[in-house]
Amino acid sequence: MSASELSMQPVTDLPRPEVSEQSMRPVSGWRRAWRGLLAGVTWHGGLVVLVAGLAGLAAFPLLNLCALGYLVEAGGRVATTGRWRSGFIGIRPASRLGGMVAGLWLVLLPVRLVVDLAKDAELIAPGSATADGWRAGAMILGGVVTFHVVWAVLRGGRFRHFLWPAPRAFVRWAKGTDKLAAVSELAGTLAGGLQLPRYFWLGTRALLGTAAWLALPVLALFGAAQLPAGAGAGVLSLIGAASLMMVAVQLPFLQTRFARTKRWRAMFEIRAVRAAYGRAPLAFALALTLTLGTAIPLYLLKIELPPRELVWLPGVLFIVSGWPARLAAGWALHRAGKRERPCHRLLRWSARAGLVTIAMAYVLAVYFNQYLSWNGSYSLLEQHAFTVPTPGGRW
Repeated sequence: MSASELSMQPVTDLPRPEVSEQSMRPVSGWRRAWRGLLAGVTWHGGLVVLVAGLAGLAAFPLLNLCALGYLVEAGGRVATTGRWRSGFIGIRPASRLGGMVAGLWLVLLPVRLVVDLAKDAELIAPGSATADGWRAGAMILGGVVTFHVVWAVLRGGRFRHFLWPAPRAFVRWAKGTDKLAAVSELAGTLAGGLQLPRYFWLGTRALLGTAAWLALPVLALFGAAQLPAGAGAGVLSLIGAASLMMVAVQLPFLQTRFARTKRWRAMFEIRAVRAAYGRAPLAFALALTLTLGTAIPLYLLKIELPPRELVWLPGVLFIVSGWPARLAAGWALHRAGKRERPCHRLLRWSARAGLVTIAMAYVLAVYFNQYLSWNGSYSLLEQHAFTVPTPGGRW
C-alpha cells in the first residue's frame, strides 16, 4: 500500500482525550450571564484604573512620557491588527492592581474607624481607661489587619482574597513548599502588563520626533508673539500657522507608523503617509477630525490654573480624549494598508478639504489660546493633539 493510500485510511487507534462528566454538563444561562457580568465588570474596572493611572503619569514631568508611549503604542497595535480592542493594552493587569487597591481600602476601613474613636476618647478623657482601651484595640486590630493583608497578597492579591481569610488555604499553604508562587505570579503579571520602562523609551523617541516636526512652526509663532506689532510679526505668524497646518495633517499618522514599525525614521516618511492617505482618504479625515477636534476644547483648561487638589482632572481629560484619537489613526492606517490602489481623485480632494478645515480650526485655537491662557505665549508649546503635557506645565 502506498503512502498516499495510507494517508487516506481513517485513523481509529489514536487515544481520545478524557472528558469528565462535569465538563459535559451544559452551562446554565444564569451561570453564563453571571460570568459575562463578572467579566464585564472586571474589564471596565481595569479600564477605569488604567485611565486613572495614565492621567496620574501625565500630571508629572518625565513620567508623562510613559503615558505618551502607551497612547502611541495603542495606535500602533490597532494599525497592525485593525481591531480597536487591540489598543486597550494592559486592561487585566490594571484590573488586578485596582482590585488590590480596593481590597486594601476596604480592610483598612475598620482600622481607620477604631483609630478615630481612640483619638476622640483621648480628647474627651485623656489618660482614662476608656482611651487606653480604644488605643489597645486599635493596635490589636491593626496587627490582625496587617496579617490579613499580607496573607491576601501571598494568596495572589485578588479582590476576593481580601474579603475572606480562608483559614484552610492558610493551613495548606503552611504545609506546602512553594510558598511564594502566587506572589511571583502577581509580580510577573503586573510587571509584564504595565511595562513602564518600555513605554517611557517609546514615548521619549516619539517626543523627540514630534519636537523635530513642531520646532519650526512653534518657534515661528512664539517668535512672532515676542516681536512688537508690525509687518514682521504678521509675516512670521503666517509662516508659523501655515507650517503648523501642514504638520498637523500628517503628524498623528507619522507617530502611529513609528509605533507600528518601531523605526524612528518612520517619523519622517511623509511619502508613505501621503500614499496611505490616497488609499483611505475618508478614514484619514475622520481620524484627523477626532485627533484635532478633541484637542481644541482642552485649551479651555488653560484659561485658569487649576487648584492643586484638582491637578489630576485635566490629565483625565487628556487621556480620555487622546486615547480614541490614537486608535482612530491606527484604524485609518490599517484600512489604507488593506487596499492596493488609491481612491478616486474626487473622493481624495473632498476629504482633503475636510483635512484643511479641521487643521485650520486647530491652528486658530492654538494661536488665540496664547491670549487666553494663564501661561501666555508659552502655551504655544502645549500641543495637546500630539503630546501628553503636564496639566500645569509645558511639553
